[in-house]
Amino acid sequence: MRWLALLGLCAAYLQGGFNKATDFPSAIAEMQHFGLSPERPFALAVTALELVASVMILTGIGRWLGALALAAFTLMATLVALRFWEMAPPARFMAANSFFEHLGLVGGFLLVAWHDLRERVAMGRPA
Repeated sequence: MRWLALLGLCAAYLQGGFNKATDFPSAIAEMQHFGLSPERPFALAVTALELVASVMILTGIGRWLGALALAAFTLMATLVALRFWEMAPPARFMAANSFFEHLGLVGGFLLVAWHDLRERVAMGRPA
């Protein structure tokens, strides 16, 4: 059950990373859309982060670090992509909902990191 919950938490990042890896021109276009430059290095970094951090979480190898990486990435991406306070209705309503949903993902990743670190300490394993 725990692994399925982690898979659900990582699903969007696995799908996003896979899509970027298999359609790199679209990944570059996404970076251009959000004003991130240079586009190619940003697209490579985002693709790698989404896939590697998700695998870390799912395998338990550096789970806390993968979770913190996706929490930080999600927070930054949310602040870049979902600036609802700059929008007019009805777009503001949908962007605000998505913004706060993404904050929920950040919280989920922080909980994963916290639980993993607590478990490691309790078992006497290094982080």
